[in-house]
Amino acid sequence: MTKERIKGLREDRDLTQQQIADMLHISRSVYSNYENGYTPFPTDILIQLSRIYSTSIDYLLEQTDNPDSYREF
Repeated sequence: MTKERIKGLREDRDLTQQQIADMLHISRSVYSNYENGYTPFPTDILIQLSRIYSTSIDYLLEQTDNPDSYREF
């Protein structure tokens, strides 16, 4: 599930929910609701997370298992 992948990326980088929430300019409780699946991730948050983790939105949404971000040619 998307929430597990995003949580795993955060934990792999030893970041807290508060740190990610601060980067996104939202409260920790709002971010926690996203990460725990209580609220769907809005598109703008997914875009920001893909930039924070240097990965594609497809990877965040589990449409691919390749974590590399897309590169422009």
